[in-house]
Amino acid sequence: MLPSFRFEQEHPAPCAGVDEAGRGPLAGPVVAAAVILDRRHVPSGIDDSKKLGEAAREALYAKIVATAGWGVGIVDVEDIDRINIYQATMLAMRRAVDALGVEPGMVLVDGNALPKWRYPARAIVSGDALSRSIAAASIVAKVTRDRIMHALDAEHPDYGWRQNKGYGTPAHKAALIAFGATPHHRRSFAPVAQLCLTV
Repeated sequence: MLPSFRFEQEHPAPCAGVDEAGRGPLAGPVVAAAVILDRRHVPSGIDDSKKLGEAAREALYAKIVATAGWGVGIVDVEDIDRINIYQATMLAMRRAVDALGVEPGMVLVDGNALPKWRYPARAIVSGDALSRSIAAASIVAKVTRDRIMHALDAEHPDYGWRQNKGYGTPAHKAALIAFGATPHHRRSFAPVAQLCLTV
């Protein structure tokens, strides 16, 4: 069953959905997106980004950004290492909603925690599978981050980021041992510190 507008209909418009991509990887930024869907022009097939293949995500991303209000927040590796990944995720979400350019009547956030901000908000566990606005945000966040990792892969091809997106796959960990950490690795993450002698 695809995500619905059940939660959106319980709150004042405009209602934004927020989700993030990239909390767990060993490299690259954390990215959040906020989306306010135009219910008169909702692209069909919006679902939790994890349930979609790359081609489907790219196609839906193009339709979402063409028809909806949206904003993206990005927090880089330096800030992740400085304030920790949880706080960096909250910061990315704040930046994403601020980037919408409109004041939402309600923000629906995937997960069980809310950033400290001025917006009325509601946390929804598994929200990307339940709320269509959060699912749309999950697609925008995932595609945005994947594109960043593809670009970084071109600069550092030894780590396989085009395929693993910075996650700690066996090949990525082997590359850390062989080549050391890049400026895009999260040095505060234990696997990086444990595997890389040049941290």
